[in-house]
Amino acid sequence: MEELVIRDADVVDGSGGPSYRADVVVDRGRIVSIVQEAAAAGCQRPKARRELDAEGLVLSPGFVDMHAHSDLALLRDPDHSAKAAQGVTLEVLGQDGLSYAPVDDRTLGEVRRAIAGWNGPGDDIDFDWRSVGEYLDRLDRGVAVNAAYLIPQGTVRALVVGWEDREATPAELDRMRALVAEGLEQGAVGLSSGLTYTPGMYARDAELTELCRVVAQYGGYYCPHHRSYGAGALEAYEEMVALTREAGCALHLAHATMNFGVNRGRAPELLSLLDKALDEGADISLDTYPYTPGCTTLVALLPSWASEGGPEAVLARLADDATAERIRHHLEVVGADGCHGVPVEWETIEISGVGEPALADHVGRTVRETADARGEEPWTTARRLLLEDRLGTTILQHVGHEENVRAIMRHRVHTGGSDGILQGGKPHPRAYGTFPHYLGHYVRELGVLSLEECVAHLTSRPAARLRLPDRGLVREGYRADLVLFDPETVAAGSTFEEPRTPPTGIPHVLVDGRFVIEDGRRTDVLAGRAVRRTG
Repeated sequence: MEELVIRDADVVDGSGGPSYRADVVVDRGRIVSIVQEAAAAGCQRPKARRELDAEGLVLSPGFVDMHAHSDLALLRDPDHSAKAAQGVTLEVLGQDGLSYAPVDDRTLGEVRRAIAGWNGPGDDIDFDWRSVGEYLDRLDRGVAVNAAYLIPQGTVRALVVGWEDREATPAELDRMRALVAEGLEQGAVGLSSGLTYTPGMYARDAELTELCRVVAQYGGYYCPHHRSYGAGALEAYEEMVALTREAGCALHLAHATMNFGVNRGRAPELLSLLDKALDEGADISLDTYPYTPGCTTLVALLPSWASEGGPEAVLARLADDATAERIRHHLEVVGADGCHGVPVEWETIEISGVGEPALADHVGRTVRETADARGEEPWTTARRLLLEDRLGTTILQHVGHEENVRAIMRHRVHTGGSDGILQGGKPHPRAYGTFPHYLGHYVRELGVLSLEECVAHLTSRPAARLRLPDRGLVREGYRADLVLFDPETVAAGSTFEEPRTPPTGIPHVLVDGRFVIEDGRRTDVLAGRAVRRTG
């Protein structure tokens, strides 16, 4: 007898088609049968060792977080309710060009320092891997949810070229190509870049194109955090479209927003650009989070020349008064490339997390608020934070536009991604609320998307981008990565004031047919594994 029958569920199967009522039978991690309207038709109803009454609940495929920063959190926190409680059953890691494989002993330490604001310093982690394959093997020991991995181009560049702003030599480019190929062979699904983060931002288009040619050979995709989401954002999007078309590589645009005052109301221009490329045969998708503020590290705002050479070089420049004044001028007057070419507005920069406990009173306040309270200039406050926190400070940037958010989420190639940084005293609520916020706020309350459309955005579309043949739909033979939620009550509990509040209306989540959330509570099940590129 099969393990589980989910009885009388309203199945929203991920295809975008209409819902239907059915009994769904799960066994050995797979959906083995779907019996529609069995009770109404008087049919023999399927039986199993366990029955779950799903009356009033929607059954859908598990949600895919196309842009996650849980690279260490999955290893550190077996509970991982931040994502599991949202109905996320698969996360895509290795984002924004910086993560922890492939590395050697030198670059592992450098990367840990560079992205401590994203993932913590990692002092509680046994870094017993160096290659992509070894990191995926580590995930296979058992984690809360499944995870796929993108090869981080900035990490690859740090390993081969270093943190200097220069072109790669032909030999270095060959070595980077070989590392990308090796990572793909070991199971990575593609390549990411962080083109406003060092050292990935120092790569010219020709270098990126060559790496994307390798990705295309393996059927993967390129996922850039491109060179600007502010001034010149459309040109930056155009650059990525042209680059990947030249390379013959699929493109997935990370957190595809149009931010800052210069881009208010300009989402239709972006969508027109993408529609033209799609109509001409380009393979493009994108992800967004359903909020207006962004989130990054404070050091990321600095101009690229100030970040050359790695974290220790940055700290040395900040400690020098003359150099620090040059940095301030670029930030406040010129518009640093790290701040997307827009002069920084300190009243929009909220401190969300610090690594140094003595600085905790800054959290939840903007840089300008803290500066005013101390009677100093905002740059003085920001500089002191960067130095005393050893670059570990995370921030929220209140620079987005609701009309852009809504327009982009309606697009035909849109998927969901939390871009969730789980560190800090007051992290962005998207880390804990993205998927229920889509379903509760943008579906039920605003009607921006229908329920069926939204579920497709969060399930089958990302599964198709990842080329997963047996995930993303409720179909016989597919993996039983499933979520049951109440469409009348599902909502994000997380807010900017209380960002770690769990969602409501998601009582059950299954990974590989096993309950990781049951009756609204996290179980002790660690059914997640690495999801490797196939084909």
